[in-house]
Amino acid sequence: MAAPGPGEYFNVGSHVSCLTCLGQRLQGEVLAFDYQSKMLTLKCPASSGKPNMHDVVLINLAYVSEVDIITDRTETPPPLASLNVNKLANRARMEKEDKLSQAYAISAGVSMEGQQLFQTIHKTIKDCRWQEKSIIVMDDVVIAPPYQVDNCKGKEGSALSHVRKIVEKHLRDAESQKPVQRAQAQHTQKDSPTLSS
Repeated sequence: MAAPGPGEYFNVGSHVSCLTCLGQRLQGEVLAFDYQSKMLTLKCPASSGKPNMHDVVLINLAYVSEVDIITDRTETPPPLASLNVNKLANRARMEKEDKLSQAYAISAGVSMEGQQLFQTIHKTIKDCRWQEKSIIVMDDVVIAPPYQVDNCKGKEGSALSHVRKIVEKHLRDAESQKPVQRAQAQHTQKDSPTLSS
């Protein structure tokens, strides 16, 4: 493949303006450019309007009708920010543990209600796990099937009270969702064709 000619390569840090084949004008700072795939990555002002935020847009130049270089950056771009490898490894480990916990619940035959309650509790209290079909929260509270407020057992105190409130709210929210889900199911059944023999 020949070396890129003028206007065919974009330096990191340059500001460019692109007109897509759909007539959309995108303008921003070049974060990355891959010559072989003709993919350009721009950092644009946030579509939300928040001043300290940015949108990162991937642009396939095959679908761009016009590209203008507003300011070209020829000096070496600043070094990339260092990554906190320990933090990334910790996040990956926690995600793996969450997925394994979900897989365990499914393989143990935990009801969908139990799995949903576990997810709700886990959003607030990370220290929860499965013990067979029971949910163990902070090693202080045990929630056994059928996962109602009365099934929360443990030493009376703030932990048990807090978990009971989470379970109550979860059950209220789940109950309020049932009419909506039923209506959607009925609507889907009306729209689906029936088979006749």
